[in-house]
Amino acid sequence: MTEDLSALLARTEAELAAAADLRALDAVRVAVLGKSGSLTALLKGLGTVPAEQRKDRGAALNRLKGAIEAALDARRVVLDAAALDARLAAERMDVTLPPRPFAAGTAAEGGIHPIARTMEELTALFGAMGFAVAEGPDIESDWHNFGALNIPDHHPARQDHDTFYLPEANGRRPVLRTHTSPVQIRTMITQAPPIRVIVPGRTYRADHDATHSPMFHQVEGLVIDRGITLGHLKGCLVDFLRAFFGISDLPVRFRSSYFPFTEPSMEVDIGWSRKTGELGQGGDWLEILGSGMVHPKVLANCGIDPREWQGFAFGMGIERITMLKHGIPDLRPFYEADIRWLRHYASSPLAPATLHEGV
Repeated sequence: MTEDLSALLARTEAELAAAADLRALDAVRVAVLGKSGSLTALLKGLGTVPAEQRKDRGAALNRLKGAIEAALDARRVVLDAAALDARLAAERMDVTLPPRPFAAGTAAEGGIHPIARTMEELTALFGAMGFAVAEGPDIESDWHNFGALNIPDHHPARQDHDTFYLPEANGRRPVLRTHTSPVQIRTMITQAPPIRVIVPGRTYRADHDATHSPMFHQVEGLVIDRGITLGHLKGCLVDFLRAFFGISDLPVRFRSSYFPFTEPSMEVDIGWSRKTGELGQGGDWLEILGSGMVHPKVLANCGIDPREWQGFAFGMGIERITMLKHGIPDLRPFYEADIRWLRHYASSPLAPATLHEGV
């Protein structure tokens, strides 16, 4: 019996040494240790061995199995190293070759995403008007996101189907902020007037289609000072829209509306052609942002005396104005990381944000 086990070991070792690749090695493994393998058959036949010989026979078979598995592992290490060397040799790159040419400003050379570029332009344009940039947390309290902004308990925006609520903590349900307006509240609480800030950042709402995303970007603007009027608001927004879109005579229209946090409130439209989609042309109007004078209750909630201070606020979707500026019809590619789309719409990292100062 010992002779047949030694012969099996010798034959297996020879076959392993002859295996030229991992596929051949696996074939040897299956032939010996597989379900119908030669060693497996010997192990299954232990029941037919006389009882007085069974213990020694079983121990010998286990030693043989261990020896074969060790030989398999050793040969696999050799073949793995050979396969790696062959792959490295085949994929070797000549670093002395010139780089592939890429058009300036493409994603291949580290282009700026159109959302990031728009935020740079917003910062530059409003910075030229004297606005600072304010920031705040993405996870907000109900009071900062709704209550302080004069949004009533029954308002639809508070419903679960519109707002992402987090698990309750200390008797309160935090929310993923639905707009960047909570940063206005935080700014008014911590900073004494006069105030002039914009708040670009991420916001979250339970909505997703060609023109809506669960996560998107907004920019809010806030001005608090003495003697602020609707005229200041209109002048600020008209100058911004014409500079951002690069159209010096862009038609801008203000319509009365309602927002809980402003009084009076106004929607802002720009002229465009519904037929061609061209901005500044045709006789149609396109709603672009919301605005208004800060509601006295919002000022009071932040410890600012509305009899002494007045202000205006506005807000718009960054994706929306980016889509309009660049003629992008669908919101979803902004987040799909399609390299072809990025190459087309990316901006050069070396190009400064345009101020359109000549407009």
